Amino acid sequence: MSSELHTGQMAAVVGSGASGLIAALALAAGGVAVRLVAPPRTPDPRTTALMDGSVRALLALGVWETLRPHASPLRVMRLVDDTGRLIRAPEVEFRAGELGLEGFAWNVENEALLTALDAAVAGSPGIERVSARVIGVVDGAEHATLELEGGGSLAVSLVAAADGRNSPCRRAAGIEVKTRAYPQVAVTATLAHSRPHRDVSTEFHTRTGPFTLVPLPENRSSVVCVVSAAEAEALAGLDDDAFALAMERKAHSLLGAMRLVSPRGSFPLSQRTAACFAKGRVALVGEAAHILPPIGAQGLNLGIRDAATLAEIVGDAGRAGRDIGGTEVMEAYERRRRADVASRGFAIDLFNRSLLTDLLPVAGLRGLGLWMLGQSPGLRRLVMREGVGPTRDVPRLLAGEPV
Repeated sequence: MSSELHTGQMAAVVGSGASGLIAALALAAGGVAVRLVAPPRTPDPRTTALMDGSVRALLALGVWETLRPHASPLRVMRLVDDTGRLIRAPEVEFRAGELGLEGFAWNVENEALLTALDAAVAGSPGIERVSARVIGVVDGAEHATLELEGGGSLAVSLVAAADGRNSPCRRAAGIEVKTRAYPQVAVTATLAHSRPHRDVSTEFHTRTGPFTLVPLPENRSSVVCVVSAAEAEALAGLDDDAFALAMERKAHSLLGAMRLVSPRGSFPLSQRTAACFAKGRVALVGEAAHILPPIGAQGLNLGIRDAATLAEIVGDAGRAGRDIGGTEVMEAYERRRRADVASRGFAIDLFNRSLLTDLLPVAGLRGLGLWMLGQSPGLRRLVMREGVGPTRDVPRLLAGEPV
């Protein structure tokens, strides 16, 4: 690659995670020339529950048919109060069939997702991959210049920064991050089990946070176990068999005997939101813009909505002959993404704090709310629709329509 490549209406997507790959595909589908800039990725042992809108987007981008055999539908979501408190909420089940859906979401291993996305990117004539690390961004009136490790540079009209929670592009743009830390750690793993999950995702509400079993193909489930830092440390000290037994006990042997079949993960819980999602010619996508606790499967689904919204705005601007990284585009992106991210973050924070408190009125209100959901089909469907994805300002791609 030459030391500097000048371009016209070209976008650079920085980052080779799922949000970045989807952003590159979506922008290219909108007719924008794309440079995907990132070093080779490392393996990702996690799983992701892709909501219905995200599945529609992947279908529109030509990825879902390849991915579908590796995904398991969440046809039923069961909530169980396992706090042991004086006031306990009733068990509630949400069924995707009530919304006319095959599943609320489809759970898939990230490696399968990334492999399918990599193949789609390789087959897209509108995307050129640049295997380099971005170390800086210089914003300008007519273009932004990416400074690459090793001395090269790349000038583009728009930078879609999908370079993760420690985003170098975000730092270079001078965008601050607001952080809210929680006294919890999420422990993650994939386990095989002796009983079938029957496409049911079960979430036990405990005093330290949710313990969630999410279906995967072949009698396997991904586990997200939110515990105190002390308990996370104790779990980390267990061998694989003892860890699997601990997960089985937390699941009350609902799925029978368990066996660990993946590496374990562990990370402190926090909520981090960028002070702005766009500045100059840099637009933040995915974890560069927001990080939410792994409650309600909002993380990557929000990143996919970022990518779809940005691609829609940029594609419309490009077809109209306007600057794809101009002020109008960036203000529209900020405006359209802020409310969705803020509302999801507020709901997750409120729910998480309701589990941590021992205040009886809070437990009573949570129990009353779940009881009402169980009793009212109309209210239940309303909550389910909003949980699956936003019902207002839905980008075209999430409706399964062309960008």
